[in-house]
Amino acid sequence: MSKYAVVGHHYWGRPGGGELVCAATVVALEEVGYLPVLTSPVDFDSGKYVDWFGIDLSKYPKHTWGLKLRAFGLYLRLVSWRAMSSALKKYDADLLFTDVSYVKPLSKLRFEGVKIIEYIHFPFEVSLNPKYSGLGFHYSQDPYIKERYSSFPLNLYLWSFAKFSKYFMCENPFHCVDLVLTNSRWTARVVKEAFGENPIVLNPPIPPNVEVVGVSKPFEERRNLIVMLGRFSEEKRYHWVVSELYPKLKNELPEVKVVIFGGAGTRTAYTYLNKLRELAEKHGVKVSNDLRVDAHIYLIPDAKRETVNKAMDEAKAFLHATINEHWGVAVAEAMARGLPVVVHKSGGAWTDLAEEGTYGLGYQTTEEALKSLVGLFTDGNVWRHYSTKALLRAQNLTLDKYVGNFKNAMSKLLT
Repeated sequence: MSKYAVVGHHYWGRPGGGELVCAATVVALEEVGYLPVLTSPVDFDSGKYVDWFGIDLSKYPKHTWGLKLRAFGLYLRLVSWRAMSSALKKYDADLLFTDVSYVKPLSKLRFEGVKIIEYIHFPFEVSLNPKYSGLGFHYSQDPYIKERYSSFPLNLYLWSFAKFSKYFMCENPFHCVDLVLTNSRWTARVVKEAFGENPIVLNPPIPPNVEVVGVSKPFEERRNLIVMLGRFSEEKRYHWVVSELYPKLKNELPEVKVVIFGGAGTRTAYTYLNKLRELAEKHGVKVSNDLRVDAHIYLIPDAKRETVNKAMDEAKAFLHATINEHWGVAVAEAMARGLPVVVHKSGGAWTDLAEEGTYGLGYQTTEEALKSLVGLFTDGNVWRHYSTKALLRAQNLTLDKYVGNFKNAMSKLLT
């Protein structure tokens, strides 16, 4: 009989980077002899993971409270430990994997033989505890958080969340869990600066339904198209592309078009979509949500995977505008299609995916982004170089690679 392992996540009901990591870990845990139990306060349809990522989670047991929420995501993190705790008891599990930082009440279970693994996408402790404000990542210093949460009632929402967090969050994760993993060398450096210890870097995988192509479509057969991918939200900086970058890019490359694919399942996302349309109109940029219509920029919410893949196979560049992106699964997906990537010189997208210029291009200013994109569009040799490099990097980011690296990390826990 298999041993049970609990995989705790605060909200499984969307196709994000955290959900991908948890789904991949379910596969890895089964490989090492565990039967994973999917745990959350909120009920979810595990069958959707086949469409989202190509990973079938429907065969694994779930343990939820049956809640049907699409809001209060921050606060779900505070109570997720309770669902994990009851699942551990119900299934007599001796292993917990979670990417939720709020496991302080569970740390005592380590003395009862339960091993706890925490996967850090970014250390919430650094964002919420003023003690770490010197690192520059406190929520009061983050321009995107301030932009979203500066007005009532969201300012009260975030303030109270930060106040409650101290009761459930370990000040130092290395003191509360048995093994600390993280997504990138960039995040690992932040963790080291804050807590004085090194986590194990375990890069997230490319979703199995995103094929790492053997040979990408030649430069000469591609269109003057730039693809972007990521949910519609402020931190993705699509407004910078619409209002600052694209008008300059069009002067250099008159035929260039930009396709922005993004998740838009919330009211906040649709508010941001409307903001982008208004910005485009202000700057004389023609926008459409239909790829069959002639436009400058296409804003495509909730596109199917085959639509995204087709656009990537026809484009000449993938642009990522987020600053301090902790990882960048969309960047990895583009690399899997052999699409050269241009990313901001910050975060895990720069350190672990582009590897600081080895596998992709980087920028800090609008002018640097413009130069990189123009180079890819006008020089076939440059394009072929970075297309080849992108595929080489993607080959080390498959689900099989993730499972193998997870097994190696687990061996350190069990010795």
